[in-house]
Amino acid sequence: MKIQKETIEFEKGKSFKLFSPSLKNCFFWHYHPEIELVYVEAVNGIRHVGKDISGFTDSDLLLIGSNVPHLNFDYGIQTECKQLVLQMRENFLQDIILPVPEFENIRTLLERSYLGLSFFGETKRIIIEKLQIIKNKGSFESLMGLIDILQILADSNEVKELNKEDTRIKWFLNDKIRMGTIYDYIHENYDKKPNVNEIATIVSLSTPAFCRYFKKQTNMTFTDFVNNYRINQAKIFLLKDYSVTEVCFQVGFESLSYFNKLFKQHTGETPSEFKKKHFKAIEINGRIGTISRDSSCNK
Repeated sequence: MKIQKETIEFEKGKSFKLFSPSLKNCFFWHYHPEIELVYVEAVNGIRHVGKDISGFTDSDLLLIGSNVPHLNFDYGIQTECKQLVLQMRENFLQDIILPVPEFENIRTLLERSYLGLSFFGETKRIIIEKLQIIKNKGSFESLMGLIDILQILADSNEVKELNKEDTRIKWFLNDKIRMGTIYDYIHENYDKKPNVNEIATIVSLSTPAFCRYFKKQTNMTFTDFVNNYRINQAKIFLLKDYSVTEVCFQVGFESLSYFNKLFKQHTGETPSEFKKKHFKAIEINGRIGTISRDSSCNK
C-alpha cells in the first residue's frame, strides 16, 4: 500500500482530460498534482480520500485537490461500475482561474478541494449530465463547459467535506508512523483478528500511544474502524451472492446476531434487506449478467 505518484499525460492543446478508467480489484493508492473531478456509479463502493474512508451507495461525485492521496473508486466493486474522471492540468488554477476576477468563487472551490468534496442531490444530477455533454464537444466548447461545471459546484450548498484538515501528500510523507502501514495491516487482516497490540508493535508504539494516535488521525477507535471496513467488505460479498451467514464469517465476525446488528447500525437495513434490495435493482436495471466470485486485476 505504498503511496504512488501517478503521472498524467494530456493531449497537446488541452487543459484537461475526461476519460473512463477501469482498475477493478487493483488497489491503487495514489496522488497527483492535478485536481480531479470523479463521478462513479455503482450499487455500492468505498471512497478513500485522504484520511476519510467511507462507503457510498448508487453513485458519488467528488472533487479531489492537488496531491491528495486517494484510492481508485472501483476497487473491490464486483457489479457493474461506471466512471468518469476529469483531470485538470497542474497549472489550471494558477494560469486559467486566478488571473480572472470573475472566477473568484471557482478559485475558492479549487483551493478548498484539498479537503475532498463530495457533492449530492440536484447538483450531482446536473453535473453528471454536463460531463456527458462535454465528452463530445470540441476543445473550446468543452473548456467553456468545464468552467460552467466548476461554477455550479462553487455555488452549490449540496456538498460535504470529507476531511477536516490537510491530508495532502506532504502530510503523509511527514507522518513518521505512516498511516499506509496501518491501512495495509487492516486490509490484510480484517477477515481474521486484527490485534491492536500487534499493529502497535509494527509501528513502534505502545498500545495506549497507538490508540491515541489512531483516534487523532481517523476520528475513530481501531475497533470501530476495523468493523466499518468489515461492513463495507460485507456489502461487496453480499452483492457477489454469498449468503448472509457466509459473509458474516468471511469478513471476520464470529457472531451472526452481532453482524446483523452492526450492519443495520451502519446501513439502516439488515444484510438480508440490503441484499434483496440491491440484487432486485441489479436485475431490474439489467446492469449485469452473472456476478462472478472470481477476483481479477483489469488494467
